[in-house]
Amino acid sequence: MNIIITAFLRALGQFSDPTFQRILWVSIATSVALLWTFAIGLSWGVAMVLADGIRLPWIGTVFTDPLSIGWSSFIIAIGLSVFLMVPIASFISSLFVDRVARAVEKRHYPNIPAPKSQKIGDALRDTIMFLGIIILANAVAFILYVIMPPIAPFVFWALNGYLLGREYFQMAAARHVGRDGAKSLWSNHKIKLWVAGILMVAPLSIPILNLIVPVLAAATFTHLFHQIPKKPYDDKGLYR
Repeated sequence: MNIIITAFLRALGQFSDPTFQRILWVSIATSVALLWTFAIGLSWGVAMVLADGIRLPWIGTVFTDPLSIGWSSFIIAIGLSVFLMVPIASFISSLFVDRVARAVEKRHYPNIPAPKSQKIGDALRDTIMFLGIIILANAVAFILYVIMPPIAPFVFWALNGYLLGREYFQMAAARHVGRDGAKSLWSNHKIKLWVAGILMVAPLSIPILNLIVPVLAAATFTHLFHQIPKKPYDDKGLYR
């Protein structure tokens, strides 16, 4: 646990770095733009579909005011931002993880070898696949949230802590040990990294604070990659 807290505090302590500041504001602007676009799109779409209201048995037509329907949908969409921030954070991290990691390594690990170049196609494919997994997993979990609301926060944190912890760590690690090495490291340290993922997911439940998570998580998992024990264990260059 100490290694997680140390990595987290070091990441938090670098937010005054000009590079972090630039990435943070771009990250916030991107998050807000995506959430705002979704909210407006949902409210417009629902207002169009329900323009004539909803006809209920024995009651008649209700929700006949398109404006009130649109605003209600907009408010609901803002409320859903807690769940939407999970795929949004994953998307943003894929855009900025390299820049965040370079800033962290420049300050804290100046003597390490330069990271390996990564194929854009592989990185894009992995990001798209992972976004699909996150969306599908959370769609299934949403049913559980509705059926058993009291446990919803714990399921949300555990599920997304695992998914985002794996994603953030493997993106940070792949820069130095490649995709296979990153997967091997995750496999051998998954419990510790899962806990770190939960630490990152918890702020996603808090509006405004959730906007800094993509940058904070990318920095934290960069520190974790450099701090966990690593040594080659086979001729393929995989690590444990």
